[in-house]
Amino acid sequence: MRNRNLARTLTVAACLMLLTWALPLRAADTSALRPPAGQRMALVVFEDLECPACGGADPLLLQAERNYGIPLVRHDFIIPIHHWSKEAHIMARYFDSVSPQLGEEFRQYIFRSQTSIYKTNLREWADRFANAHHTPLPAFYDPAGALRNKVEADTALGKSLGVHRTPTIYVVSVNPGEPYVEVQETGKLFETIEAVRSHLPPATVNHNRKGPKSN
Repeated sequence: MRNRNLARTLTVAACLMLLTWALPLRAADTSALRPPAGQRMALVVFEDLECPACGGADPLLLQAERNYGIPLVRHDFIIPIHHWSKEAHIMARYFDSVSPQLGEEFRQYIFRSQTSIYKTNLREWADRFANAHHTPLPAFYDPAGALRNKVEADTALGKSLGVHRTPTIYVVSVNPGEPYVEVQETGKLFETIEAVRSHLPPATVNHNRKGPKSN
C-alpha cells in the first residue's frame, strides 16, 4: 500500500511537472483555441487519462458544460511516464469512431476507474465497458495505427501551444481582445467562465436574413 501511495504521488507530480519539450504559446498556431462553429464560448482541455488531477477535474468540467451550455472540447496529451495512458486514449478514439457519445462515456468511465487500472488489466476494463454498451472491442482496434497517430498529433498540438501540465484548461471565446484564457486553478473554473462571459461582445443579428416568401 505504501508503494502504491508513493507511485500515485509521483504520477500526480508528473502531471503537474514542467515538460522540457513544451514550446512557447506565442510561437504557436492558436486556431485550436477557438469555439466550435456557431458557439460563442467553449472549454478546451488537454488531458491524460492516467492523470489523477485530470480525473479530479472532469466532474467540474462536465458540470460547467451543463450549467453554462457550452461545449467541452477534449484533447489528448500523453504524459510520457504513464504506463497505460496512450493505449487508453487510443481505445477512446476507437469508441469515438463508433459514436462521439460512446467515446465521451468511455473517458468518463476511465477517469472514475483510474485507481484500479494498470497496464496489465486495462484491456479487461475496456472490455467490461464495451460489453456493458453492447459494442465489442476488436482484438485489433487500431490495425493501421491511424488512431495512435491522432493521439500523438493531439499531444504535439499541446506541445506547440506550450502546454506543460495536465489538465490544462482554457476558456475560449469570440472575444477579440482575449480569445482564450487559461484556468490557473481548477477551483476557479466557474469564476473564469463568468469573467470571460462578462466580456463577450454583443451577439450579432443578421438583419439581412430574408423570411419565408409569401404567396
